[in-house]
Amino acid sequence: MNITGKSIAEIVASIRQLVQSGQLEEGALLPPIRELAEQLGVNRNTVAAAYQRLVSAGLAVSQGRRGTMIRTQAEGGFQEGAMPDSPLTDLASGNPALHWLPDISRYLAQLPARTPRLYGEPLLNPELAALAQSRLFSDQAEADALVLSHGAVDAVERLLLAHLKPGDKVIVEDPCFLGTINTLNQAGLEAVAVSVDAEGLQTEALAAALATGVQALICTPRGHNPTGCSLSQTRATEIRSLLAQYPDVLLIEDDHFATVAGSAYYSIMPAGHRHHALVRSVSKGYGPDLRCAFIHSDAQTRERLLLRLTPGSNWVSHLLQDLISLLLASDEVQQQLTQAADYYRAQHSALAAALNAAELPGLPVLSAPADGLNFWLPLPGLDAEQISHRLARYGWLVRDAAVFSVRQPQSALRITISELDGEQQQKLIADLRKCL
Repeated sequence: MNITGKSIAEIVASIRQLVQSGQLEEGALLPPIRELAEQLGVNRNTVAAAYQRLVSAGLAVSQGRRGTMIRTQAEGGFQEGAMPDSPLTDLASGNPALHWLPDISRYLAQLPARTPRLYGEPLLNPELAALAQSRLFSDQAEADALVLSHGAVDAVERLLLAHLKPGDKVIVEDPCFLGTINTLNQAGLEAVAVSVDAEGLQTEALAAALATGVQALICTPRGHNPTGCSLSQTRATEIRSLLAQYPDVLLIEDDHFATVAGSAYYSIMPAGHRHHALVRSVSKGYGPDLRCAFIHSDAQTRERLLLRLTPGSNWVSHLLQDLISLLLASDEVQQQLTQAADYYRAQHSALAAALNAAELPGLPVLSAPADGLNFWLPLPGLDAEQISHRLARYGWLVRDAAVFSVRQPQSALRITISELDGEQQQKLIADLRKCL
C-alpha cells in the first residue's frame, strides 16, 4: 500500500484516498507506527497522531498491541420482530401480548382539537411532562427536566453520540439486547462484555471491565432482554459503590420495561455522578408503535441531548405526545398495566415450573423469578443452534443465544412467552424433550 505524506493531515488524507479507491479494504491492518514513520521519514508521533485522527473520525479502529485496522462498516445486524410469513409458531419476536395493550382507537377519538404545531414549538408538551413525572418518574427527586426521544433504543443512541466518539469503549451486559449491539456497531463503539446472572451485572467482572478505561456503561435494571433478570437491591448497592470510583464514566440505565415491570427498581447511579441518564419507555406497556421514551439526566447531558433534538428536525410528534398524555392520565390504563406486569411475571413462573417438573435431560433447575417478555433457557453443554433448528421442524420458532452474545456464544434459547398459553407450553416442552 502506498501511503504518502509528511504531516498529520497529509497522512490522513492519503489513507482516506486509499480506502475510498478500494486499495485499503475494510478490516485491513495499517502498517505499524514505527514502520510507517521510517518509510515516510517522519517522527513516530506524527504517524501516531494521524492514526488517532482516523480512529476519531470513525475510519479506523485501534486494537492496542494488535495495531490499527480500517473499520468494517457495520451491517444491519439481527433485529427483533415477528415473521408474518412464517408457518411456525413464533416464540422469537420479542413482542408484548396484544391482549394486554390498551385499545388505542378509544383514545385517538379523544385527542383534543389543537392549532397545528409549527417549527419552534416546545419539544415536550407541558401536560405530558407533568404526567410523565407523576406516573413514570415519581421515584426521582428531580424529574422536572425530562427529554423525549423516539423510544429507548433511540434514547441510548443519542446519549452515546452526545458524549462519545468512534473507538470509545462501552460496557454492556452479556448476553445483550439486540438493539444495543446494533447501536454500538453502527456508531463504531467498542462493546466491553460483562456477564449477567439472576441479579444483574456481575460485580467482579464489572470491576475488571471498568479498570480497562471505558467511557460508558449501559445497564438494564429490570426486565433484561434477553434473560429477564432484574438487579437485586444488594447487587445494585455493590455496583453503586464500585461506580463511585469512576465519576467520569457515562452511566445509562435503560429501564425500558418500567411500565409493566413486576420487580422493584434499584439504581446503580452513585449520588452526584457527573454524567448519567435514566431512560423509561412506553413501548412495552402501550405498544411498540408508540415510539416514545423519556430521559432523565444530569444538566449537561440534557443540554447535549437538546442540541440533537432541535425544534427544526428531530422532535417527537406532538400528536403522539397528546395520545400518550391521554394514556398516562387514564386510571383504567394504569390498572391494565399493573395486571399486565402480573401476567408477564406469571408467564415466567409457569414455564419455569413446568420445565422443572418435566426434568428434561441436561437442563438446570430454574428458580429465579424474572420479568420481561422473554424466557431464557440455559442449555449447558448442548448445541443451542442445533436444538433451535430441531424445534423449527416441530413448528417452533425461537432464538438461539448466539445472536445476543457479545464475547463468546452462550448455549441457551430465548423464548418469547407473551402469547404462550398452557396448551402450547405443554406441547413445547414435549417437543423440546424430543429435540434433546
